[in-house]
Amino acid sequence: MKVPLLDLKAQYFPIKGEIDRAVLEVIESQYFICGPRVEAFEKAVAAALNAPFALGVSSGTDALLLALMALGIQPGDEVITTPYTFFATAGSIARLGAVPVFVDIDAATFNLNPAGIESKITKKTKAVMPVHLFGQAADMDPLLAVAQNHGLKIIEDGAQAIGAVYKGKKACLLGDIGTLSFFPSKNLGGLGDGGMCLTRDPALYQRMKLLRTHGQQPKYHHKRVGGNFRLDEIQAAPLAVKLKYLDGWSEKRRQNASFYNTHFQGSPVTVPAIFPGNVSIYNQYCIRVNNRDGLLKHLKDKGVGTEVYYPVPLHLQECFAYLGYKAGDMPESEKAAATSLALPIYPELTPEMLKYTADSVLEFV
Repeated sequence: MKVPLLDLKAQYFPIKGEIDRAVLEVIESQYFICGPRVEAFEKAVAAALNAPFALGVSSGTDALLLALMALGIQPGDEVITTPYTFFATAGSIARLGAVPVFVDIDAATFNLNPAGIESKITKKTKAVMPVHLFGQAADMDPLLAVAQNHGLKIIEDGAQAIGAVYKGKKACLLGDIGTLSFFPSKNLGGLGDGGMCLTRDPALYQRMKLLRTHGQQPKYHHKRVGGNFRLDEIQAAPLAVKLKYLDGWSEKRRQNASFYNTHFQGSPVTVPAIFPGNVSIYNQYCIRVNNRDGLLKHLKDKGVGTEVYYPVPLHLQECFAYLGYKAGDMPESEKAAATSLALPIYPELTPEMLKYTADSVLEFV
């Protein structure tokens, strides 16, 4: 049996008519940049997440960059974040000339460990950027307490966590700015790149809206140096269609995760730990095993798609060598990089595919 890690065609074909009509309407309108469909999609996401303000942007990476710019992060400023995440998190900090300061993760949840933050704060620290990794919200209450005590801003990287819940509240709306990604593999994925910034602060929203289009207001009059961070109409239209199905898709992912959890009970497989009070959207379902690379090969031979998220923690990446970190500095992140493996979790998996995947894992371990 073949079980791909992700099958976007299985998602597309049941709603093909709706998606195709939405895209065709954009083409026929010949209105492509920051038009009525972008505005309608922003309002729809804001309503779905109870967000006062939502701003569509060109990618999840650009959402992070825009958030940092809006908060006034300057060269030499320090931003505390996790080393166990996709590159864009720390990369966006470095692109502004600021300094990513890494704090190790919690061993169980893969998310930033709040206990390590206080010791990393200096006079140059301006913000903390937690990541809601794999679809589960980071432990925000202690992060927010530290930020308040030290006058720091919070940017929530929610690229993998649209709709995730932390203690009854939607993730990405607990700090100053939350960011989303609509990369095709996300739970809400576009036809290419796209992203969004969320905030409760009207002044921050207006600042980000200004910066999104080269800081101009009105046209050709530039108040600040911004960027080209606009979301395309041809992305917003199909995303608006998919948004109607998002809650159901995320619930199906949770059902698939529950199947795996039950199937792996009593085995050497460590399943994802969900923090009490959290609701995960399972953008990834990452298990941990001792012989991860052996299991990866075994599953490949069995036709089961897998992926390692992430094989090299950010503090050990070549481009961040100038920061001076070395192997052993972030032991939990390094252990996670060596032992974690993502299994197929997408909503369209059949019971047979789920069982085959789980049985194949158990056959090896």
